[in-house]
Amino acid sequence: MEQKFILAWEKARNEAAALGVRMRPVEKSKALELARRCLSGNRDSEGFGALQKLGRLDLSLEALAIHKSYTALFTDEQANNALMRLLDAQYL
Repeated sequence: MEQKFILAWEKARNEAAALGVRMRPVEKSKALELARRCLSGNRDSEGFGALQKLGRLDLSLEALAIHKSYTALFTDEQANNALMRLLDAQYL
């Protein structure tokens, strides 16, 4: 499941980059750790605002974190943070 998440996040980041959303590269070996840290904090993930403006929050880390295939990788708090950010952005 971890590898599928990492590949899905990489794909989403590549699609975002193709839309002009610039994000720092993420090492595959540290991707899940970084995702968990991002979702534990109070700030939106990198690129969230730009993706929101483009109407593509489906490519955000937050959207991946609440996807049924990956929720087991995150704590309830991390998943709730992701959900709240998406709700605040009127994505859901």
